[in-house]
Amino acid sequence: MSGARCRTLYPFSGERHGQGLRFAAGELITLLQVPDGGWWEGEKEDGLRGWFPASYVQLLEKPGMVPPPPGEESQTVVLPPGWQSYLSPQGRRYYVNTTTNETTWERPSSSPGIPASPGPHRSSLPPTVNGYHASGTPAHPPETAHMSLRKSTGDSQNLGSSSPSKKQSKENTITINCVTFPHPDTMPEQQLLKPTEWSYCDYFWADKKDPQGNGTVAGFELLLQKQLKGKQMQKEMSEFIRERIKIEEDYAKNLAKLSQNSLAAQEEGSLGEAWAQVKKSLADEAEVHLKFSAKLHSEVEKPLMNFRENFKKDMKKCDHHIADLRKQLASRYAAVEKARKALTERQRDLEMKTQQLEIKLSNKTEEDIKKARRKSTQAGDDLMRCVDLYNQAQSKWFEEMVTTTLELERLEVERVEMIRQHLCQYTQLRHETDMFNQSTVEPVDQLLRKVDPAKDRELWVREHKTGNIRPVDMEI
Repeated sequence: MSGARCRTLYPFSGERHGQGLRFAAGELITLLQVPDGGWWEGEKEDGLRGWFPASYVQLLEKPGMVPPPPGEESQTVVLPPGWQSYLSPQGRRYYVNTTTNETTWERPSSSPGIPASPGPHRSSLPPTVNGYHASGTPAHPPETAHMSLRKSTGDSQNLGSSSPSKKQSKENTITINCVTFPHPDTMPEQQLLKPTEWSYCDYFWADKKDPQGNGTVAGFELLLQKQLKGKQMQKEMSEFIRERIKIEEDYAKNLAKLSQNSLAAQEEGSLGEAWAQVKKSLADEAEVHLKFSAKLHSEVEKPLMNFRENFKKDMKKCDHHIADLRKQLASRYAAVEKARKALTERQRDLEMKTQQLEIKLSNKTEEDIKKARRKSTQAGDDLMRCVDLYNQAQSKWFEEMVTTTLELERLEVERVEMIRQHLCQYTQLRHETDMFNQSTVEPVDQLLRKVDPAKDRELWVREHKTGNIRPVDMEI
């Protein structure tokens, strides 16, 4: 489908996406890439390129002119008057008669209103209601919807028939907690938004069963729980560093106190000098540990504690925002189901009155049929409006989910990197402290190497000698 053109249905800012394509409603875009996953790449008429949600646009084909099917001549084929050609969201071409609102997969012949070959595929396209398929897919682009076309009386049996389209919808999609997903048995696997990164934006769309069996947990709630758990882990790391600081402070205080102890203060000589240096090294070491504890507080503990002070409040706002979008989506889904039920009831009423007309012809019965047909048509309009509002709500939820999960992913990377850097700072401070501690004992080592017992003895004897005359034997 690359190279096809589409028209934007709703404005898209693209501000919160790195490669988003900004556009207003009603602009024309040429498709460049159309992978599975709900996001397409396109180029606007002014040359700007970027990605956008596929649900924000309607595929177009120039009315009245279509390329020939495979095997026919390559020249452009002109459709009969009243017929237009379009592409379905899956890229398949179909045809709409704007006079009778008839839809068919087969290319019409030159006779107005008659397909080239009726074939078995004619009924494969879902029935339409006021120019829309009952599943919510437009049967022709928005610019022709204002014509308010209605089916003829002979097509009243198909008008608004919700059962075939609903069956087809069930075959192709599955709705879980009011969110519509491709059916895993019939739809190909969707392409990931970030295939090689195990990104949050790819793996948390559905809900997960509670391990305790008490219900389900939304995928987005799991991401929030991880963020809050990370914040708690960060807080506990800060508390751990605080305990380490307390140990350092107590250790420094005890070292300083011990350095003032008077034990062995009367040791003399070179050994006494070495002993005095040992006690002084304790005071120096105490100062080193005090500085270490102060740096731990300012460079490790405090940053860990103060990082994202309003994180919980921000996560709460984020949770409420996504929850509100999910509630709105559930409300839109309930409205669709209600409108679908109302349409079925109107169709049943129309069918009953049509049968009554066959039994007994009267002006009153014909008038009842007209009223029933109007009500059925109105019910079809209401259903399409509800489906459109639901799709808009789901697209908004999808866009916010992608943006928010990518932001949560960025925050988690930022948190881990911040903690890593501060733990590296902790180990650096430890190395510096060990070096300073080593420097406090180096003077002690030098003095210990100078301890000389013989010299100490000489000095002591010189100071305390009492005489150097030895006793002799007594003479008679």
